[in-house]
Amino acid sequence: MSNNSNGWANPAPAGLVALGVACFIFFALLSGKVTPGAMPLMGCWLIGGFVVQVCVGLIELKENQMTGGNVFLYFSAFFMLVGGLEFFVKYFAIVKEWSLPLDATIDGWAWLVLAFCLVLWTPAYFKGTSILATIVILVDIAVVQVAFLDLGVLSPTFKVTAAYPLLFAGILAMYLSSALILNNAYGKTILPITKPWIKDSTPVSAGNTKKM
Repeated sequence: MSNNSNGWANPAPAGLVALGVACFIFFALLSGKVTPGAMPLMGCWLIGGFVVQVCVGLIELKENQMTGGNVFLYFSAFFMLVGGLEFFVKYFAIVKEWSLPLDATIDGWAWLVLAFCLVLWTPAYFKGTSILATIVILVDIAVVQVAFLDLGVLSPTFKVTAAYPLLFAGILAMYLSSALILNNAYGKTILPITKPWIKDSTPVSAGNTKKM
């Protein structure tokens, strides 16, 4: 996460809020808490998250945060923008009863790439706060299952097991976002931020959850 006192302020709290929104939306969808009628509204929220995360990703890259900048960029594009647009497409396909049904298997192939990369990038987060590393691991679990669900490898019963890791990831994202804002505002620890699993030469502080 960016933490340059002479440049841009740390945009990570906003990015984490957007991540939390996406996690809760996909939890609601996968767990059956909402009907297909919610798809256009879910699409609107995800497109809003795209705007936030693309800004965060660019600022992270400007501040030389390679891992966080790249992750936020591809989250903004594929999880947020593509996900949001697909909700509109799938909704109108249902409502208009398109004669050529959508083949959602292609989503599985695309999600497989995202899952593969996210899992392989995950160890980069072990040098930041363990809360953030846990969030990434929970998203890993969900994304892998979503990819295999869309490919038809897993049965629909696995939707619930993909949903709850996203719920917990969203809760942790809200906590970490709040901790960064409050600790920075007061210049001391209001909400504790956990230490990294792998020690780094730069300590984790209230305004620095490095490597996101």
